[in-house]
Amino acid sequence: MGAKLVHDISRLLTKYWPLYLSGVRNTLVLALIATAIGCLIGLVCGVLNTIPYTKNDPAPKRFFLRLVRILVRVYVEVFRGTPMVLQAVFIYYGLPYFTASAMRFDSVWAASILVVSINTGAYMAESVRGGIISIDPGQTEGAKAIGMNHVQTMTSVILPQALRNIMPQIGNNFIINVKDTSVMFIISFTEFFAAHRYIVGINNLYFPSATIEMVGYLTMTLAASALLRWLEKWMDGSDSYDLVEADPLVMTAGTYSHPDKGSPFDERSKEFERKEGR
Repeated sequence: MGAKLVHDISRLLTKYWPLYLSGVRNTLVLALIATAIGCLIGLVCGVLNTIPYTKNDPAPKRFFLRLVRILVRVYVEVFRGTPMVLQAVFIYYGLPYFTASAMRFDSVWAASILVVSINTGAYMAESVRGGIISIDPGQTEGAKAIGMNHVQTMTSVILPQALRNIMPQIGNNFIINVKDTSVMFIISFTEFFAAHRYIVGINNLYFPSATIEMVGYLTMTLAASALLRWLEKWMDGSDSYDLVEADPLVMTAGTYSHPDKGSPFDERSKEFERKEGR
């Protein structure tokens, strides 16, 4: 049976490797673009969702921020609580249905990027919010104490640290998108899984083709995981530090005090006695 599987896989790869390769390329490009856009959406939503306000603020500001938080919450709950395949159906087929084709997508690429991006943004919004509130509040207070406004505090103090905290979630979303783009076949987007479906329809070799798909997806996700670990390590900086056992400037200044000998300025030292003529 193993020899037959290897033979069937070899047949499929020999004949259809350009189609498989095209599917891999489309999958990676869609996942990369959609993850990047989704991160931007999540960043905006997360920042808007954490803008502070008090009862002493003007009523229009409080109303606006409350409205923004309600809209962000609805967006997050809807797109996190429904399958991406149904989101694709509602956006690609539903918009023309309800607008009498006034709003429709002429490019399946544009539709696919939109669907995956807004789905990713819903998850990233909560990740960004969590990353922001995880930063010690004392840092915000310190930034305000030196005269920073909210925008300066967020861009210079909070977000750089929050970005490092949410980096694993960004990588996780990218890996999820590599796999979840497989549902885009529902709107005729030709990614890796769609190539598999087409080839199976021609040859009826479902399991051999599925094996190629599984190995392909595993290779992509493992490569992405390795790259993201390297990126996280790079952001952490060097972990090699040299301990400073003595400050040469302090030694030169003569303020070093040996527990037994004292310092040149210490009455216990012989050098001090010589200076005083004792």
